[in-house]
Amino acid sequence: MASFVWLFKLLTGVSPVSLLMTQSYVCFFTLLGVGAAVVSGLQPLGSESRQVLQLDGLWSFRLDSSPDRNDGFKQTWYKRPLSETGPVMDMPVPSSYNDLMQTPTDRDFVGWAWYERRFRPPIACHARRARLHFASVHYYAIVWLDGLEIATHEGGHLPFEADISSILFQAKGRELRLTVAANNTLTPNTIPPGRIIYMNDTSQYPPGYFVQEVDFDFFNYAGIDRPVSIICSSQVYVEDILVTTNFSASVGFVFYNISIAGGTVTSIFVGLRDPKGRHVAGDAVLPDHICLPSFHSTLSPHGLIKVPNVSLWWPVGMNTTPGLLYTLEVLVCGFDGEKDVVRLQFGIRTVRVVGSRLLLNDHEIYLHGLGRHEDADLRGRGYDAVTMAKDASLLSWLGANAFRTSHYPYAEQTLDMADRQGILVISEAPAVGLVTVDNFGKRSLEQHMTTLRELINRDRNHPSVIMWSLANEPASNLQVAESYFRQVIAEAHRLDGTRPVTVVLNKGVSVDRVAQYLDVVSVNAYFGWYHDSGHPELIGRQLGHMLSAWYTKHHHPVILMEYGAGSVAGLHSLPSVMFSEEYHLEVMRQHFPVFDEKRKDFLVGEMLWNLVDFNTPQGVKRMAGNRKGLFTRNRQPKMAAFLLRDRYVRLNNASAHPLIPWCLGN
Repeated sequence: MASFVWLFKLLTGVSPVSLLMTQSYVCFFTLLGVGAAVVSGLQPLGSESRQVLQLDGLWSFRLDSSPDRNDGFKQTWYKRPLSETGPVMDMPVPSSYNDLMQTPTDRDFVGWAWYERRFRPPIACHARRARLHFASVHYYAIVWLDGLEIATHEGGHLPFEADISSILFQAKGRELRLTVAANNTLTPNTIPPGRIIYMNDTSQYPPGYFVQEVDFDFFNYAGIDRPVSIICSSQVYVEDILVTTNFSASVGFVFYNISIAGGTVTSIFVGLRDPKGRHVAGDAVLPDHICLPSFHSTLSPHGLIKVPNVSLWWPVGMNTTPGLLYTLEVLVCGFDGEKDVVRLQFGIRTVRVVGSRLLLNDHEIYLHGLGRHEDADLRGRGYDAVTMAKDASLLSWLGANAFRTSHYPYAEQTLDMADRQGILVISEAPAVGLVTVDNFGKRSLEQHMTTLRELINRDRNHPSVIMWSLANEPASNLQVAESYFRQVIAEAHRLDGTRPVTVVLNKGVSVDRVAQYLDVVSVNAYFGWYHDSGHPELIGRQLGHMLSAWYTKHHHPVILMEYGAGSVAGLHSLPSVMFSEEYHLEVMRQHFPVFDEKRKDFLVGEMLWNLVDFNTPQGVKRMAGNRKGLFTRNRQPKMAAFLLRDRYVRLNNASAHPLIPWCLGN
């Protein structure tokens, strides 16, 4: 292909996806059995029939720092070892590469970053279905295997896959070279959007000098941020599973829909195990089950399982045993006796909006949690189990029962942990910074829709996810935003009718055009910080008026999705001043009485911003990042953390539910 056009297309806002391969090129890939970027809702987990090869570790890495960022394509770096193209360095995968660089130019690099990893596929994968799985590459990715392009994907934070069965079969155990080019360029039509600004005054800037500008307040980390793996399964395999649940009295209902690909199925077995691992319904799927070619089951790939004496999934603070999970076991058999076994954990629960209330399992739920970021020193946004576990521990210590995946989908392992621990999650699309008319065009809408489908497809089976947030702080006052979000909200409802939908707003209630279409009205407001800075005494009056105005106009439940202040750990002042720890406390205290009053009528959540200090682009308003965290970036508490812990523990004690016996489970 004419690869030199890739960067031009990205910088000008025209999607690289629009550069479709020629028909003969597509046919060539089809004959080889190589798939384009397809997305399954299932995680790459092993079983007795599936083998997962992790490709994490140190990869070869280099930036394409050429003036047009295009040498990698002109010189076809993907056709030879990356070390032969110039100097390379070791780069850990998963991680963001930015904070591992030694110069500001490389840390803030915009353009193509190149990765390479060599591996030998296991013999067990040679004659089986093999899929290469990327959990996240930010923002745009092109993938080659031994110089053959096998996948492209636009949008960070979400997974994509490529079928590499034929390549592995032909390799017959020889070493393969995996190459990835990742580009973090954001344009007015990407999700999230950004823009490239060329500095044309050659008296001030060198020729061709440009900068990336964004309208969001966090660092645009880039690279292969999450794990890479190869999933080897039978030729006939379970491609996806959708589970929806309900209950009536003590009986639970599990509706399942199984997607199967790769060939003809002779039999399907579906069973259910309870939170203690006991088989309670359906077929018994045993590790030594033998698929008989002549046996045909009558079981459909979709159906209903009734669960007597159901143990419902509850969040912390509403049950003595939160986070109870069932396991759906699926076994499919092919004509030649091969089998594929998949196990999916899920919770049985319902969530809905009734009037001004948010109900979980028909009980009122009040969210008291925080906004967060996937952000840590050195790792950037890269997946790190240690950081994930520490942040979960901080949430538990605070007594929080909820968090939002601000402002993008988080690693699925984070949702797994929330499922087990009983933490409520508002899963947010990466649509942050939609603030100009250019951000609401046809191309933006198409990418927003694609991203939304990928998000819901990935997260829909997680019981912890109780709400979809479709964007953060868009220009909802613009006329074009109304039509845009009406379509996005309708698509979210079409994709998932079991969860409420919200958009996090920051425009005034009198000018907003989007809230009318929402199930839950979510608002960000920083009284005493961005509004009337230095005057916390005004917070009670201003906050109460604003919250009531939103409810009076729309009569939907309201969540204050962001509020708070910044503080520098160890900075003290009496009387308090902005950025001191005392001022942080004062701002928070002024909010609490208003929350207690409004939750009696329509307020269903309070979400402090932010759990931890995080990195941002450099600027005169940011001193080494955003300091609104309750904890420093290395996860040490400020005074504000103890204040919020005191409030959340009291909220948990006050809202402990006297649930009827069957709710407690066995």
